[in-house]
Amino acid sequence: MVKSSVITGFLSQTKDRFHEYNKALTLEERFAMVAAMKDIDGVEVVYPYEVEDVATTRGLMEKYHLNWAAVNVNVKAEPEFRNGGLTSNDKAVRNKAVRFIKEAKDFATQVGANKVTCCPLGDGYEFYFQSDYARSWKYLVETLGEAGNHLKEIPLFIEYKPSETRGRCFVNSAAKTLCLLNDIGIGEMGVTIDFGHSMYGGETPAEAVSLVGESPHPMYIHINDNDGRWDWDFFVGSRNFLAYVEFLYYLQEYGYKDYITSDTSPTRWDIKRTFETNARVTNKLWTLLETLDREKFRKMIHGDDYLETWAYIEEKIFKM
Repeated sequence: MVKSSVITGFLSQTKDRFHEYNKALTLEERFAMVAAMKDIDGVEVVYPYEVEDVATTRGLMEKYHLNWAAVNVNVKAEPEFRNGGLTSNDKAVRNKAVRFIKEAKDFATQVGANKVTCCPLGDGYEFYFQSDYARSWKYLVETLGEAGNHLKEIPLFIEYKPSETRGRCFVNSAAKTLCLLNDIGIGEMGVTIDFGHSMYGGETPAEAVSLVGESPHPMYIHINDNDGRWDWDFFVGSRNFLAYVEFLYYLQEYGYKDYITSDTSPTRWDIKRTFETNARVTNKLWTLLETLDREKFRKMIHGDDYLETWAYIEEKIFKM
């Protein structure tokens, strides 16, 4: 069975430009909801806005028998970060963004989490001649390198996204994230692959898994789905079923054993059942993929007769 977890911020009130969804819940209420979910026992929490007190957080984790998937550090919400935190022209602002990540690592150590993930959404641009691209890249190498070097036993994972909050994020693909980690040169740092970010960024998510899998860096996984035009955070398999199957197949090929974390926004749907759907569908597909004749399937994938491959998919995956 897959190790399934939830980003707990999605269990409370969320909002878009026009509406608010669901009611605000305390951290304890969110943890209690996760504990009641079938086949889910992990959490990813957002530092410092969702959790900050170590004793309280540890106590709630123990009370509800939950496990840590990751601590997610937010470096976009502060007013100073509107024009970029890690790549700000103001060194004091860059230092503050680095401090947030270091403090998230300190917090992870104190509560027993084994990784920190960060999606630098505020770092990017909208217009031509708005950014000095080379200097911004150097700032990313400098700031994330400093943050990653702090408590290297708690690895920092970089999550890429094509856009939001910026029109174009600097760290916007798996390949570019690997280039960044190569320039930083810290082997313990990793890549957070979000299925939806990969889809709407024009990647094939399974190929992103392969790129990271062939690199010296570890990966961590977020799951959801969308229509390829925006990061809607739908439940898995609802729009890109076969792409999700292939994504899981390659996670198995690369021996992925860590948590698969639901980064899904249940705006108009029952919260608990939405995340249980993610876990249920993922577990069913994971189990199904384990029944395949792997050697036979690999030979088909490596071969030139895709119609033969498709017939195998029809029979073994679609059960047609």
